[in-house]
Amino acid sequence: MNQSQEVGVIGAGSFGTAVANLLAEKSPVILVASNEAQANIIRSSNQSAGQKLNANIQVTHDLQHLASNCKVIFPIIPSQDFYSCMVDLQPYLNADHILIHGTKGLHLTTEISASIRKEDLLTMTQVIEKVTGIKKTGCLAGPNLAREIAEGKPAATVVASSSQEVLDIGQTLLRSSNFQVLWNDDLYGVELCGVIKNIMAIASGALSGFELGENAKALLVNRSMVEMIHIGTHMGAGLKAFLGVAGIGDLMATCNSPKSRNFTVGYRLAKGESAQQIMTSMEETAEGVNTTRLIYHLSEHYDWKTPITKLVYKVLFEKFPVQNAMGLLMKLPAREDIDFID
Repeated sequence: MNQSQEVGVIGAGSFGTAVANLLAEKSPVILVASNEAQANIIRSSNQSAGQKLNANIQVTHDLQHLASNCKVIFPIIPSQDFYSCMVDLQPYLNADHILIHGTKGLHLTTEISASIRKEDLLTMTQVIEKVTGIKKTGCLAGPNLAREIAEGKPAATVVASSSQEVLDIGQTLLRSSNFQVLWNDDLYGVELCGVIKNIMAIASGALSGFELGENAKALLVNRSMVEMIHIGTHMGAGLKAFLGVAGIGDLMATCNSPKSRNFTVGYRLAKGESAQQIMTSMEETAEGVNTTRLIYHLSEHYDWKTPITKLVYKVLFEKFPVQNAMGLLMKLPAREDIDFID
């Protein structure tokens, strides 16, 4: 790909802006804001999500302009808006477009209920392919805390795709001296890693809020990894993705950082706020809240062993006391250390 060609980013949140600035080190970038008013504010201030924009970035709200000028597009928007965004983008796309998303969420194709099945949940790549028909797809995943990336601190991401062309282009566009880009061909597994770990980050934030110590944190992270693999393999993913940067790497970062929105939800729960208070006051979406609801109902339908998910769900949606949940988390019944490898 010619690096003088424009690259698109949809979503001017913290991670979308950080990715736009990374891409702008090598290529001209078109950054799409959620509406014209937001685009005007960003243009006049030359800032988005508290980050100064690289001079190589053009800001717009026009999806047709984006698709006409950019072969490669990075959609990085909340999961609840993803489907409708793809519907709006679809008329302007053709078979040559490449879409590499950075959204860690799931889309429910039916009404929320206690009988959610695996086929009722779509990853963001599956949404792209279903709505737009685009086959050159991929995702970004890994320990990608937007604030640290914006500050130029060393970080890494995984570009996942079943297409070698997408893997090569993603690495070429994003890699820099401070940003390592790895690849993984288990696209579904990598997407599930990014989704499920957000549940575990909420539990970890609550544990930190109660100041239960590093030994307890290590135990929780370990059992979180086991639960992630249990869910992921039952959903049809391979093991490899969970043991890499998108799995254990992202889990470690998100479960230990106050900069993580999902960690923050758990921490604030431990400090006495209600789930409703937290969600209405957050400027950006904590994807783990909705993911907890979806994975809880899915695991109930299939009778999977998901004790951490179930406790987080009870705290978020059934007003179960978070201090009681923390006590139960530290007493989860487990005899075998490694129970996901035969």
